[in-house]
This record gives sequence, C-alpha cells and structure tokens, in this order.
Amino acid sequence: MIEVSSHPERTSPSAKPTVFVVDDDAAVLGSLRFLLETDGFAVRTFRSGTALLNADGTRGADCYVIDYKMPDINGLDLATRLRTFDGDTPVILITGYPDENISARAAAAGVKDVILKPLLDESLVQRIRSVIQDRRGHGPMGFYLGNPP
Repeated sequence: MIEVSSHPERTSPSAKPTVFVVDDDAAVLGSLRFLLETDGFAVRTFRSGTALLNADGTRGADCYVIDYKMPDINGLDLATRLRTFDGDTPVILITGYPDENISARAAAAGVKDVILKPLLDESLVQRIRSVIQDRRGHGPMGFYLGNPP
C-alpha cells in the first residue's frame, strides 16, 4: 500500500511534472501520451484502473487523467480509491459520455475537472498545468511548461 504522508518519488519542483493517464482505449492513450510529452510532461499510461492500482512505482504522479467509462472500474470509483492513499494529487476526469450529474459526482469524488472527449487538446494541457500549479501553492511553476525548444 502507498503511504499518504510521504511521496519520495515525486518530481522535484524543477523536474518535468508527471501525469498518469488511465484509459482503456489504446488510441486515446497514445494520443494523450504524444500530446502531453510534446508539452513537456513525463507520462505513464495504464489500460485500466486496476492496472494503475496494481502497478509498481505508482507514487510520483503530479496529476491523474482518468477516463470515466472503463470496463473494470469507472473513473469516479478509481478517483475515490486514489484518495485513500494519494489524497492531494489532482484528478481530471475525461469522458465521452457526459450526463447532467457527472460534475457533481466528480466533485464528490475529489475530481478537479471534467473534460469532454474529443476535446483533449490544449484545454486539457492548460487544465493539467493549472491543477499542478494550484497544488504546489505558488505562481508560475519552476519547470518548463511550453513546447520543448
């Protein structure tokens, strides 16, 4: 089990922030990896919530991007489980199946934002930057967030 109080593998303020992406669609995972790595993030991908929960070395995320609808565990349930051992890492939910109650349920699960597929582009990148910045509790982050030179 991962400890709540200590995150020794977390990136230092000057390192690339690490985003863990969970989606059962391999094409979405590949696209998000490319998008986020192009924008200066380190990325780990998982094909299911169970794969994330069972993976070695799952400490160190600066943000989770989680699909809502997956066969093993939905994104809201996964977010709730993540809160038990990683309560301060922001979670962004992505979904192609919005409903009128998803935002309220997401907020109750500790999710910072809900972004609709297929709008997973610069708006997602900006939101990830924002939640990481908010979590670190200061102004501009001490790592490069633009496109790599």
